Amino acid sequence: MFTARDVQSLRQRTGAGMMECKRALEESDGDMDKAAETLRVKGIAKADKRSGKQTSEGTVTSYIHPPGRLGVLVEINCETDFVARTDDFKQLGRDIAMHIASAAPVAVDMDGVPVERIASERRIAEEQAKASGKPDNIVQRMVEGKVDAFLKDVSLMNQPWIREPKKTIGDLVKEASAKVGENIQVRRFVRFQMGEE
Repeated sequence: MFTARDVQSLRQRTGAGMMECKRALEESDGDMDKAAETLRVKGIAKADKRSGKQTSEGTVTSYIHPPGRLGVLVEINCETDFVARTDDFKQLGRDIAMHIASAAPVAVDMDGVPVERIASERRIAEEQAKASGKPDNIVQRMVEGKVDAFLKDVSLMNQPWIREPKKTIGDLVKEASAKVGENIQVRRFVRFQMGEE
């Protein structure tokens, strides 16, 4: 089976409560990796349930990329100032700010992408699709596919995280939310680069 030390080890690894860790180890017959995965799945499910809770605390994090020609400010919110002061929350802010510096998203989510940018991408996609000589119904599907791909590419929450591309920034935020037990949201960001408007 498993020992109290196993429960403590799982707790340190996942940030979950003692009873949750004990139940997860019972369910997985003492398999530490399975128990951690179970807790992660349950934590993300709980994070989804919390997504409606008000986030009025948080922090503004900055990142300046050497030699100082690129900088990012990002506002990340949570429910309590206790969580806002934790190292995990601050690290999340740094990770996201660094990602924004590298990946240059246009908006936090797809809804925030400017309508003009979407219209421009749609026109380009239509021209390219028509040039392929395919039937109209296929052209339309090609256009929708390209526009969807564009929106995912430029919206922060849908971008693959630069440090772990199998995870999106949205996944990263959900995992952090599950770990701290509060709703976490990326509210807004601004990215400055020398010579750009």
